[in-house]
This record gives sequence, structure tokens and C-alpha cells, in this order.
Amino acid sequence: MHVVFVTKYRRPCLHEELRDYLEGAFSEILAAWRCELIEFGGEADHVHLLIAIHPALNLSTLVNNLKTASARRACNRFAEHLAAFYWKPMFWHRAYYVGSVGGVSLETVRAYVESQGTKPLKRNPA
Repeated sequence: MHVVFVTKYRRPCLHEELRDYLEGAFSEILAAWRCELIEFGGEADHVHLLIAIHPALNLSTLVNNLKTASARRACNRFAEHLAAFYWKPMFWHRAYYVGSVGGVSLETVRAYVESQGTKPLKRNPA
């Protein structure tokens, strides 16, 4: 499953250290749900997660827990940094993206998630 979380107001508050911290936090939270973080990537205003989950798992409950627990951890650990972006404890936008990766290979999605935060490649005109 491919998940994307965007920061509240798309504020560019996710510096590299914070993204690294979130990767560990997501991995721990998912392990408690008996899920696995396969790949993690992101930029200053959003993160991508590639997750292996059991099909019977309640997806909305998992996503809600991921957003709540990761926001709480990040706001506690990086309170001073985040105060420059938000005047009250906020972190993630209320919306999120979730997509099944059944239509493409796992390696294709993994490469896409891994490439987040790197310089975009030039596309050749068709």
C-alpha cells in the first residue's frame, strides 16, 4: 500500500533529521500493528510510505493511528523547530492519499517512493 501524508498548510517543515525521525517512528508504529514499512521517502512538505499490511486490517483506523502517533512524537521531539511553522500543535493535513500497488510491480513503487526528495529527472518531449 502506498500512503502519502502532507504537512498542515503544506508548510515545508520536514527537514532531513525530522524525516529520518519519522521513518523510525512509522516503522515502530507499523510493527505494533504487525505491518512493515517497506520504503520511506519524502520532501519538505510531505512523506511517502510503502507499507505491507494484512488485507483484513481496518485501513482508516491504521492511517488515523499512524498520523496521530507520528504527529505526537514529532511535535514532542521537534517542538522548537515546529513552532516556527505552527502557532499551535499541528502537523499533518487532515486528508491523506492511500493507493493499492497491485497494478504495478512492487519494485516500481519502491523506486518511486525512494526517489522522493531527489532532483527530478528531465523528461524528453514526446
